Amino acid sequence: MQQAVTSLISFCKIADPRGNLTVVEQYKEVPFAIRRVYWTYDVPTGESRGGHAHKHCREVLVAVSGSFSVTLDRAGERHTFLLNHPYQGLLVDRGVWRTLEDFSSGAVCLVLAEDAFDEADYIYDYEEYRAYARRL
Repeated sequence: MQQAVTSLISFCKIADPRGNLTVVEQYKEVPFAIRRVYWTYDVPTGESRGGHAHKHCREVLVAVSGSFSVTLDRAGERHTFLLNHPYQGLLVDRGVWRTLEDFSSGAVCLVLAEDAFDEADYIYDYEEYRAYARRL
């Protein structure tokens, strides 16, 4: 299987008594052109988001408010990350199954995506994903 790249990225945090500021730019902190930005919020207690993989699209996930856990699965090898700092992002490479859980009250997950939405890029069925991952 092709080695997927997943890493935590620390963004610059500009501290100011009036409030902190973090800046993210494509091809600098984010290693790709940002073609789509979206966010999830008001996730009910006990619910999860994600539950899919992308064939091509890479993403950076940021907890801009609150916290949540992200479990990444590379064909059965699982790692869980707690996102709870707005100056930190999780780079999720293509071909990696992701599940977002344990959202705190008021949590907001911002996603910086490499590609515009394309339904054909998604794998929603885990068994189909496992078969796909074996071919990589």
